[in-house]
Amino acid sequence: MSISMAQVVSPPTILVSVDTQTHKASSKPLKRTHKSNTSISTKRKVPRSPLDRTQKLNLEVSPHRAVSAVRLMRIELGGAFADLLNEKGKGSGDNEMAYVERSLGFRTKALDDRDLRLVTDVVGGTIRWRRYLDHLICSLCHDENTFRSMEPLLLQILRIGVYEIVKLDMPPYAVVDENVTLAKVALRPGAGNLVNGILRKLVRVKENNSLPLPKLEGDDRAQARALAILYSHPVWMVRRWTKYLGQEEAIKLMVWNNSQPSFSLRANNGKGVTRADLVTQLNLLKVPHEISLHLDDFIRVKTGLQNVIQAGLLKEGVCAVQDESAGLVVSVVDPQPGESIVDCCAAPGGKTIYMASRLSGQELG
Repeated sequence: MSISMAQVVSPPTILVSVDTQTHKASSKPLKRTHKSNTSISTKRKVPRSPLDRTQKLNLEVSPHRAVSAVRLMRIELGGAFADLLNEKGKGSGDNEMAYVERSLGFRTKALDDRDLRLVTDVVGGTIRWRRYLDHLICSLCHDENTFRSMEPLLLQILRIGVYEIVKLDMPPYAVVDENVTLAKVALRPGAGNLVNGILRKLVRVKENNSLPLPKLEGDDRAQARALAILYSHPVWMVRRWTKYLGQEEAIKLMVWNNSQPSFSLRANNGKGVTRADLVTQLNLLKVPHEISLHLDDFIRVKTGLQNVIQAGLLKEGVCAVQDESAGLVVSVVDPQPGESIVDCCAAPGGKTIYMASRLSGQELG
């Protein structure tokens, strides 16, 4: 019996499984079944290109949900940082799908710009509202033990579905159908049935305005626990903020803390671009924005940053993405010509560049 060339050069297959109790990854190599009397071809072995390998492409599964589930797994079980998973540049799409294939056993179609925005929104929102989402999921389960023993991937899929229905107000039928499909394909039919039951129950109680949420009643400890669920913050933090700020101000702070983050654009005064010029450009691109309340050169943008990038405003130096907090530092420093200023934590140097642009061509010392 002879072996084909592909059999010779292919590495042993490794299956990676996740222990649902310990959340630790374990690897189990498949048993090799080659017989000892097999003959091996003496032809020169040519390495196979990655493009030649058969990829398990699944077109039924929602790309943004599959990628979101894998990212959430990497964050919760692998200690990854959400911001660092927003990879950009050449080959980033292939890298993303490689993670999906290793984790779920298949690839989805490539992510488009809309999918990428959804992934960022779903992952960030699911992390921010995790305590709230978990309370709803647990309340809608048959019993608490069902929730406690739920495997990590299944829990992430449910969190995504609940977040999309409750916080993003996506069409319920689409959310239920596509998350059920993901659970069935990535796990097993029974997992899909569980997702279907919980999400459909959620849709019913949401339509009846009867979400199973705690009420603000009882002593201070009981109210702190309720607030922690309602606004998805740690109990100790709720108690501390309530103690020092009062309940009303603490709630305002928690609402702000979990709000959708916005971006700030700084007009490049060094190139003679004023904030009014930048506003004109954003209006032409139909990018919703608002003027910064604190800095003359800054504009806040909640959505549409991709349009700004595609229009080339960053590449051409019309503006830069910079947080207002960084701009406030420069405003406080108030650099003057001839001064020597040392930036001890410069990376990538945004504040230093802003200081230079404020000098209008004049030099620091």
